[in-house]
Amino acid sequence: MRLENKVILISGAGLGMGRATAKIFSEEGASLILNDINDSDVKETLDMLQGDHRVYTGDISDSSMVLDMFTFIKSSYGRIDGVINNAGIGRAPGDGENAEIQETNDEGWRGVIGVNLDGTFHITREAVRLMLEKNTKGSIVNISSTSAYTGDGPLAYCTSKGALLAFTRALALNLSSKGIRVNAICPGPTSGRMMDSIPQEWQDSLAASIPLGRLGEPEEVAKTSLFLISEDSSFYTGQTLSPNGGSHMH
Repeated sequence: MRLENKVILISGAGLGMGRATAKIFSEEGASLILNDINDSDVKETLDMLQGDHRVYTGDISDSSMVLDMFTFIKSSYGRIDGVINNAGIGRAPGDGENAEIQETNDEGWRGVIGVNLDGTFHITREAVRLMLEKNTKGSIVNISSTSAYTGDGPLAYCTSKGALLAFTRALALNLSSKGIRVNAICPGPTSGRMMDSIPQEWQDSLAASIPLGRLGEPEEVAKTSLFLISEDSSFYTGQTLSPNGGSHMH
């Protein structure tokens, strides 16, 4: 029970890595706040869990929604011990068919950056404020992607995921004296909603190109999150772990 008596927020908890993380964290004794923009998805996740958990549906690109969510967290639990910034999108309306710069309008660019980067900022800011108020030695985990290194993917997506790594390092330095740790995860190609959106033959080709010969599973990313959010990683901050099957080595 590595997370017993810990209150942890997971964004993007409706499907995939977020849902897998919620399952593992609940088994480890955490009290969870599950956030997603899709109410039915996140409530389905909640139904899979046992324990004291809450759902808060909303768009993290809206800073006022995030502020309201943390008012709810404070009234429900009085504290926050950890955050998994997992919510993210690959494309947004206005992102060109091939997501190339000449095809992307302002709405498409802002849509992806708004969720992946601004949303992480909004959540982390409010979490840190509450951690400092309660003198909590918390842990924050930002979910990036190997696309941050390779540039393989839609332009706005790769940009946002790369920015998350710089955000992680700067924030880790900024908060180290407060005892708050900040780390990142860069999953490689992983089964789930985003992967299901591409043709099966592409998925098969991608899997064949990975040295371990398969796509990652959401549970494997969730177990990395468990390590980083728990005291098992007590001397880790400003670091990036990458469960990717050898698809990217650095």
